[in-house]
Amino acid sequence: MELTATPTATAAAERRTGTKDADGMAVASFILGLLGLLVLNLFLGPIAIALAGVALWRGTARRGRALLGLTLGFADLIVLVSVMHFDNTVSWSF
Repeated sequence: MELTATPTATAAAERRTGTKDADGMAVASFILGLLGLLVLNLFLGPIAIALAGVALWRGTARRGRALLGLTLGFADLIVLVSVMHFDNTVSWSF
């Protein structure tokens, strides 16, 4: 007995996997954006923006979470710039 996959079953399985990946990216962008407000906002902000953008482009079911991750990613960069401006430094001073 030979098992063969029909094209529609394979396409449907691939689409579900792509949506799950996009949902994971949306959640990851939210978490990284939130974490970036506290530490490493120079690195975590752009990563959160990129993950949110890819998740939205792939059509995530968690659109709100992706938009929140996008917003928090930009907020990370705004916090970094404002701290650098008010502290008169180019980076964090310890």
